[in-house]
Amino acid sequence: MKAICVYCGSSPGRLADYAKGARALGQALLAQGLGLVYGGASIGLMGLVANTVLAGGGRVVGVIPQALACQEVAHAGLTELIVTQNMHERKTRMAELSDGFIALPGGIGTFEELFEIWTWAQLGIHAKPVGLLNVAGYYDGLVSFLDHATQAQFLKPQHRAALLVEQDPVLLLQRFAAQASAQVSGGAAVLNIHQV
Repeated sequence: MKAICVYCGSSPGRLADYAKGARALGQALLAQGLGLVYGGASIGLMGLVANTVLAGGGRVVGVIPQALACQEVAHAGLTELIVTQNMHERKTRMAELSDGFIALPGGIGTFEELFEIWTWAQLGIHAKPVGLLNVAGYYDGLVSFLDHATQAQFLKPQHRAALLVEQDPVLLLQRFAAQASAQVSGGAAVLNIHQV
């Protein structure tokens, strides 16, 4: 793995723990020699995780739609900033550049990105790890609901298990590395992202 895509809020959230979690993830990426791919903004948890990786000398690639870049939220100090025409192009480009996907706390945009990339994995469009960093129990309710959906037989157990959930970013990245290694040795088939 070379780079991890992080989905997260453009707000810092109510609890200081959310910012602490974003910084901890940035530090964990640095410790593993992994670059960051994210939404390109300078604000909220997005800015915090990017600034943490940059401060440690890591590579940070931001991908932002033109409409948002024009609202002056684009981070000016990134290793690389890619400006796309629209949100669909943004998400596809982020997926192409990344070897795994992690959701920190966030709002509707974060939820949408997480569920789309997880759906792509279910459909066989990619075989990259997808995970939740459950900072300060933020995703407890969602995890409970997903377990309920599995029990109700709308979500298959193997698809539920494919979403990795941890409170510690180091443990989550270790599970990512183990999954990626297993897929390489197992020769998992992967469809082209452009098939979506």
